[in-house]
Amino acid sequence: MQNQTNSLRRVFLSLFLIFGIVLGMAAPSAFAAKGKQLTGVVNINTATSEELQLLPGVGESRAKLILEERTRRGGFKHVEDLLVIKGIGEKGLTKLKPYLALEGKTTAKQE
Repeated sequence: MQNQTNSLRRVFLSLFLIFGIVLGMAAPSAFAAKGKQLTGVVNINTATSEELQLLPGVGESRAKLILEERTRRGGFKHVEDLLVIKGIGEKGLTKLKPYLALEGKTTAKQE
């Protein structure tokens, strides 16, 4: 019984180590993508889903919610209107504000 327990521990630790190595190899590329700096603004009244996804914390599903809310409202009058979007709170909106516009062209780029 003791030998079985020790063997299981070794297997578990080996798997844990392998997982850590794989995760460590994948992490730099993930951080490199996140490390890109966003410049410019996204006009939330005219942006496409892809343009909205340039914003920090906005993925495909949140972009879809923003587009749906924009359609429902007939456009956004204030950037704070985004607070009704699930997953965008005061803290998230504070991060987004420097990149948001209500008029003009979307000029956002990740560099």
